[in-house]
Amino acid sequence: MEKTLPTQELPQPPTAPRRSKRTFAPVLLFLAATAYYFSPSGLLPNVKHSGHHGKHHAVPQCAQPAPLVPASTPELLAAYDSLSSEAFRKASILRLSGAVQVRTESFDDLGPIGEDKRWEAMYPFADYLAATFPLVHSHLKLEKVNTHGLVYTWAGSNSSLSPTILMAHQDVVPVPDATVSAWTHPPFAGFYDGKYIWGRGASDCKNQLIAIMETVETLIAADFTPKRTLVLPFGFDEEISGREGAGSIAPFLHERYGDNGIAAIVDEGATFEKAWGATFAKPGVGEKGYTDVSVIVRMPGGHSSIPSDHTSIGVAAEIIQAVELDQYPTFLADNNPYLGQLYCGAEHAPNFPKKLSQLLATHVHAPMCPAMRMKHKDGLALEAAKAGPGTKYLMQTSQAVDVITGGVKTNALPERTEITINHRINVGSTPQEAWYKISKIAEKIAKKHNLTLQAFTPAKEIPNSITLRASKTTLPVAPISPTLTNITSPYSILAATTRALYGEDTIVAPGIMTGNTDTRYYWALTKHIFRFGPGYDAELDNGLGNIHTVDEKVSVTNHVNAVKWFWLFVGNMDAAELE
Repeated sequence: MEKTLPTQELPQPPTAPRRSKRTFAPVLLFLAATAYYFSPSGLLPNVKHSGHHGKHHAVPQCAQPAPLVPASTPELLAAYDSLSSEAFRKASILRLSGAVQVRTESFDDLGPIGEDKRWEAMYPFADYLAATFPLVHSHLKLEKVNTHGLVYTWAGSNSSLSPTILMAHQDVVPVPDATVSAWTHPPFAGFYDGKYIWGRGASDCKNQLIAIMETVETLIAADFTPKRTLVLPFGFDEEISGREGAGSIAPFLHERYGDNGIAAIVDEGATFEKAWGATFAKPGVGEKGYTDVSVIVRMPGGHSSIPSDHTSIGVAAEIIQAVELDQYPTFLADNNPYLGQLYCGAEHAPNFPKKLSQLLATHVHAPMCPAMRMKHKDGLALEAAKAGPGTKYLMQTSQAVDVITGGVKTNALPERTEITINHRINVGSTPQEAWYKISKIAEKIAKKHNLTLQAFTPAKEIPNSITLRASKTTLPVAPISPTLTNITSPYSILAATTRALYGEDTIVAPGIMTGNTDTRYYWALTKHIFRFGPGYDAELDNGLGNIHTVDEKVSVTNHVNAVKWFWLFVGNMDAAELE
C-alpha cells in the first residue's frame, strides 16, 4: 500500500502579476478554494444525526445487512469447504511464500521501462503466477499493459452485467541493505514459522494478489462459470505512485468499459479494528487528498568566517517552525466516512463513549469556508481525536516536513536550501488550501529578509528568493463511494459478505484511507470503489502487519480467510441484481 505518492495532476494556480519584491498567487488560490466550497459540486450532503445507539432517530444511520452467501452446487460447496482443509492451508502457504521470494522492489529513481534493467524483476513474478495458477492462465484472457501490467479477464455469460474488478499490485517497497540484519527472518525468504509468513510483500500486498488468484483457480476447478465478467488488473509500481502500472491499465480498461462501466472495485486498503467493545470491518470508501510543497530558499554564498546573519538554511528553518506551529483544524465534513463509523459505534458498540454519543447527537455541519473553519471548533472531531494520531488524521489535513537539502561544505555558506512538506488533505478541504497557507507564511518571512517570493508560478529560481512549487502528484480528495445498505448495492454486498464470513457481531462501517492506492486512477470507471483487506485473524492480527518496515508478515489464518472472502464476494456479486 503506498500510501505516499498520488499521481493525478492538478492544474497549477495561475501566475499572479509581479508586485514589488513578491510574486505570488495566494489570493487567487484562496478565492478558488472558496469558490469550490460554495459551488453546487462543493456542497456537502445533509446527514441525519442520531444519538447514542440511534435512540434519537427512528431511521438507523448504520443498518447492517443480513449475512449473504451465494447459491452453490454440490461441487462449489465441496470446493468452498476445502478452503478450510489442512491440504489447502499447506498449499496456500507455499504459494504465498513463493510469491514473497520473488523480489519485485520498485525504486523511486527507476528510469524508463526498457532502459532501466531493474524493471525486469517483474518478469520472474509473471512467470511465477503462470506456473502456480495454470487454470487461471488457461481459462482467463491475459493482456499485458505497458510491458509489466497484468490484466486477467474472466468473461461472464451475461454481457449486460457490469464487470467486477479485484485489484492488487505486484511490486513491493525496497528493503535497504542496512536494515536486513534487523529482520527476524530474511526479508525475501517467505519464512513460515507455524503462524505467520514473513517477508517483504507478505501483507502489502502479495497476500491480496495471491488470494485473488487462489480464489479464481479454485472456482475454475469447481466448474464455476460467472455470469458477471471478472477483471483482475495487477499494477507493478504502486509503491512509487503507480504511473506506469495502474496509470496505464486504468485508461486501457476505461477505453473498453467507459465511464461507470464497472460495477465495483475492491483493492488493498483498510482492514479490521477492535474498538468500543466491538469488531469493525472498515472498507475504505474514500481517500484523503495529497500534495507535496517544495520550498526553495536562495541566498548569497560566501566564506563561513564572514557569514550573513541568516543563511538559506536558517531562513528555511524559520519557515519550518512557522508551518509546524500552524496546524490545520480538526473537523468532520458531513461526507467524511469516519462520521459514519461514529454512527455505527453509537448504534452497535456496547462501550461507545457517552461523551461522543452526546456530541454526535448535537453535531452541526462544519463550515465550508476555510477562514470560518479556523474559528469554528468541531467538538465532536476534537473529542474523537483524543483517541490518538491515527484517528485525528482521519479528520485533519496532515503536514510533515519530510525532506531537507542544503549546504555542501562546512566553510561555505549555503546558497540553496530546499525543503519538502508532505500533505494529506482532509475530506472537505483542498490542496489549494495548503498552498495558500504556505504562501502566507512564506510571504511574511520573505518580507522580513528582503527576499522575492515566487509562489506557485512557472518562474525559474532567482537569487535572493523563496520559491514555492506544488508537486505534479497533487491529488484532490477522492470521491466518496456510496454506502447504501437498504438496497442491493455493491457496498451492501460487501458488508453482507463480510458478516457471512466473520459473523453478525462484526460491524461493517465506512472507512477512509489516509494514504493512497492504485484506485486513484480508476475514479471514472465506477462510483463504487472499496479499499479493503478482507483477511482477518481475530487472534493474531494487530494493525497492518508491519507494512513498509522490518518484519513484515501476515498470519496464515488471515490469508486463508481472504481467499474465503473473495470466493463469497465473487459469488454474491455474480448473483446480485444491483439497484
